[in-house]
Amino acid sequence: MQALTNANIYYHEESQVKFKVERIKDGEEIKAGNVKIKVIHTPGHTPDSISVLVYDKRRDESWNEPWAVLTGDTLFVGGVGRIDIGGENAEENLYYSLAKLKGLPDYVEIYPTHTAGSVCGVGISGKPSSTIGFEKRFNTLFRINEKDEFINRVREVKISKPKEFDEYIRKNLEGVI
Repeated sequence: MQALTNANIYYHEESQVKFKVERIKDGEEIKAGNVKIKVIHTPGHTPDSISVLVYDKRRDESWNEPWAVLTGDTLFVGGVGRIDIGGENAEENLYYSLAKLKGLPDYVEIYPTHTAGSVCGVGISGKPSSTIGFEKRFNTLFRINEKDEFINRVREVKISKPKEFDEYIRKNLEGVI
């Protein structure tokens, strides 16, 4: 995609990818035309996971009110990301990452990377988008507010790992198609 579009590729500063990218930090903002994005470091699924908060100057000239968040593999419609590739303290990191997302206004739309059928999380709906408020109400793991309860519940979730999974991770880090 980058070769076709000549777009910049952004990854969190802790990413271990082996190809050329722009490194970004938690809280960093990027503006392009009427859109501003703000990076939220949301580790748990992977140590370098990010969510991207989207602001639109046409909706709010002050750019103070976000309207959407791209949640990657951290928060899905109906589920949360798997933790077995998240490194040390993945469960706790995911808990705190989800807490950051819970702090967003209820009206903020969420757009995760995957829908039903993905092996990156469990309980994922086929619906491609939702809102923070809807997920607070109906997403079983997202609505847990006690850290120990969340950690225990997420550890109970068993997601099968396809035999090709480790190869996919290697290819992602190397930027191989």
